[in-house]
Amino acid sequence: MDKYVLTGILCLLLAVIQAQSGTDSLKQAQLNAVTVSAPRLHVDAGHLPEVQGTYIFSGKKTEVISLTERPAALTEKYARQIFAKVPGIFVYDMDGTGNQMNISTRGLDPHRGWEFNIRKDGVITNSDMYGYPASHYNIPMEAVERIELVRGTGSLQYGAQFGGMLNYITKEPDTSRLAAFESINTVGSYGLVSTYNALSGGKGPFRYSAWMNKKHNGGYRTSGDSRYNAEGISLYWDPSAKWSLVLGWTHSNYLIHLAGPMTDAQFAADPQMASRDRNYYNPDIHVPSLTVDWQPGPNTRIHAVLSAVLGQRNSVQFNWPATVSDTLVAATGEYNPRQVDIDNYRSLTAEVRLLQDWQLFGRPANLTAGIQVMDNDLHRRQQGMGTTGIDYTLDLMQPGWGRDLHYLTSNLAAFLENRVEVTSKLSIQVGARIENGQTDMKGTTVYYDDQDLPNAIKHQFPLFGASGQYNLTDRMNIYGGWSQAYRPVLFKDIVPASIYEVADKDLQDSYGHNLEAGFRGKWRFLSWDVTGFMIRYENRMGTLAETNETGDLIIRRTNIGDSETKGIEALLQGDWVLGNRTTLQLFTSTSWMDARYKNAIVRSGSENVSVSGNKVESVPEWISRNGVSVTSGRWKVSALYSFTSESFADPQNTVAPSASGAVGLVPAYHLVDTHVGIKITKSIRLTANVNNLFNKSYFTKRPQFYPGPGIWPSDGRTFSVTVKVKI
Repeated sequence: MDKYVLTGILCLLLAVIQAQSGTDSLKQAQLNAVTVSAPRLHVDAGHLPEVQGTYIFSGKKTEVISLTERPAALTEKYARQIFAKVPGIFVYDMDGTGNQMNISTRGLDPHRGWEFNIRKDGVITNSDMYGYPASHYNIPMEAVERIELVRGTGSLQYGAQFGGMLNYITKEPDTSRLAAFESINTVGSYGLVSTYNALSGGKGPFRYSAWMNKKHNGGYRTSGDSRYNAEGISLYWDPSAKWSLVLGWTHSNYLIHLAGPMTDAQFAADPQMASRDRNYYNPDIHVPSLTVDWQPGPNTRIHAVLSAVLGQRNSVQFNWPATVSDTLVAATGEYNPRQVDIDNYRSLTAEVRLLQDWQLFGRPANLTAGIQVMDNDLHRRQQGMGTTGIDYTLDLMQPGWGRDLHYLTSNLAAFLENRVEVTSKLSIQVGARIENGQTDMKGTTVYYDDQDLPNAIKHQFPLFGASGQYNLTDRMNIYGGWSQAYRPVLFKDIVPASIYEVADKDLQDSYGHNLEAGFRGKWRFLSWDVTGFMIRYENRMGTLAETNETGDLIIRRTNIGDSETKGIEALLQGDWVLGNRTTLQLFTSTSWMDARYKNAIVRSGSENVSVSGNKVESVPEWISRNGVSVTSGRWKVSALYSFTSESFADPQNTVAPSASGAVGLVPAYHLVDTHVGIKITKSIRLTANVNNLFNKSYFTKRPQFYPGPGIWPSDGRTFSVTVKVKI
């Protein structure tokens, strides 16, 4: 037998014997687990989907800001940090306490955000949309999960505001347990101390969340201290997959010591000084609501909200320009009496919205429609003779008010908007809104004949709009639209300030339209959203100089003309993974705006002058915010550079400042903010912020009315440290 064959047979026999013995000749070893990981890119800005809830956002300019990921000083509410990735946001910093959000877009007025339809979880929070639409309710940013912003072309679906809808979405309850606790505590410069505490949970069909926030700040300026508290509770009941009910209540209350306006000389000498020690401001607002969502069928959704804004806004001020000192009167040894003003709000709103999915020629379509009913009573008491003291009190030295008026508005609005997918890539929407209401003013003024007031104003508008979106890919699209909007005549436009003013009895609501087109998308490490826009704002309010039948000069409050704002808004962001634990993010959020008066005449002293072609006040040509963030393991380090170019304070475009500081150029300013955060454990996070790193002295606006004509300095350099604990 061949030796090779014999060797093979022997090997085979040995293998069989080995197999029968039950042992394995191969060695075994336990390998360690292998984990494949990569750093997560934190997304803190994006845009809304084409359809969400009962809203259609396709073809609209929208932004979503995630506050849980924003490297911002949330307690201080620095809007330039919170809205850093929203191009074109103009920030009016005037109280430095983090109590108020004064912002605008596209050349509109930033005063308390009153050009926006401002909501919390879809519930309107503007104090009175027809009398004084300022947002006196102020939610703490610690309670907010994200902010949704829809520009004016979406206004047919939610209201008639030129600025758009600003919706603060609060944090959802933690339903993984019966009780979850979150605490966010901040200490900072000038005596800043804040504590936010929240409890949430759920079991079965029931969920709940409750939070409270208390804050004290000594203030950057002398006599600029404030106290703030806010609370909220939401009770959720989901009896079935088709029904969801939310009963909510939220409240905010703050008292701020107003340090008063400045002249340019005072600001140059010491931007922290106070021209007033006895002025106070106190809004106290409650917002109860009931929200019901019902899905009667797979293609039908109904959303209903019943809500109210209840409360008051109080001010106690020695309300004179900064050139008039608030000093003791030699003859009496006391201060002059202060002026007491009180607004009481009772604003009721009911909204019912429907979204119906359907098909047109075999293509998907969405129809949204709804009705909104408002009933508002703004009770304004002003020019009360307050005390000569220094503390906050609403007591009067003598009974009665210079103005004691009710501004009563009832309004019914109905809207419809339909979206149709023409192709798999192209969709178009057309819509309409009808506003039908009336405002009646009742009451007395001690210096003016009530019969001469324009005490009945009708709000009757058919508003139309259209938009479209073309999806180039799943991650890129072109969008654009046009929509009409209006802004009602406000309480302050109607009531003359003195016997020398006359209010036009034929005042007209401001009216106009938004036009926009943009390109947004993502490609590899880049994301962008670039938009061109134009706003036409007709029948702007103002004053004209006239003479009466006896030849005396009078000032007429009336519609003075139009304005037009054109511009470009651009957000460009790059995200890079630098290693298995490190990411880098760079962005620029920049806008260019050109806002000018058209066919407009305003009063200048005792004469009327044309301001056609002049720039609209408080509209900087350039606003640019640019940031860098590096995340490595548990650490995150960020820096933000902000630039705002110069702007004017009046329609005449006055450059040289007046003696009081109320008019004149508002200089450009550059700011740098820094942020450092570390995740100590899964439940504990520590952050530190340096705001206005180089301690620049600046101001953003020269207000003509509240809180006083002149310069209101913004904060210099401030520090804060925040500890967040989640259990």
